[in-house]
Amino acid sequence: MSAFTQFGFGPTGWGGFLLLGAGVTVAVTLASLAIGAVLGSGVAAAKLSQSLALRLVGDVYTTVFRGVPELLIIYLFYFGGSSVLSAIGRLFGHEGFVGVPTFLAGALAVGIISGSYQAEVFRGAFQAVSRGEIEAARAVGMNGFLRFRRIIAPQVFRFALPGLGNVWQLSLKDSALISVTGLAELMRNSQVGAGSTHDYFGFYVAGGALYLLMTAVSNRIFDAAEVRTGKSFRRPVHTA
Repeated sequence: MSAFTQFGFGPTGWGGFLLLGAGVTVAVTLASLAIGAVLGSGVAAAKLSQSLALRLVGDVYTTVFRGVPELLIIYLFYFGGSSVLSAIGRLFGHEGFVGVPTFLAGALAVGIISGSYQAEVFRGAFQAVSRGEIEAARAVGMNGFLRFRRIIAPQVFRFALPGLGNVWQLSLKDSALISVTGLAELMRNSQVGAGSTHDYFGFYVAGGALYLLMTAVSNRIFDAAEVRTGKSFRRPVHTA
């Protein structure tokens, strides 16, 4: 079978199967980025708070989930979570294995890892916001919510964008580890195609090319977002 036929979209082609896997990869990465954004925002707020206990909780979270291997966390969520669910099921008379849905387990695991990196991105972005602007907003009578909505949030988002682009790339690559749970994402589908046809070189090259394509497209999206958000901020005035 020629490469064109093998990776095409005909009855015997694997092109649609690989693209479906790429779609699942993007979906699980988007879900994990959203989960990580929620967790990262909360952890960043904890690390910036005046409370020693909250700062300690934030430090422990970022230290643990940036220091433990990603694969171990995925195993913990899928296999560990399934064991807990099975034990709970037995308490209610259910016999047999109760598995955590693979998409949910993968999104949560990668999302929690992503949250530990996003927390540092958001913390650094907040610290880059001009204190003078916040004081000026307070001086004109803006309450806390208004200051956050009009002054802090737009600038934190703008300063965080480059870092969020890096976190997205990390999450995209981490999503390949979810293949150990059986989720039919791009890595898993590449393995299935390679095992079925014994063309390991061809399928892993094709999978790598699709990962690179997703990386290139997402880079362009983040670059465009940075340019767009940068237009709304005043350029520095240079004096002779």
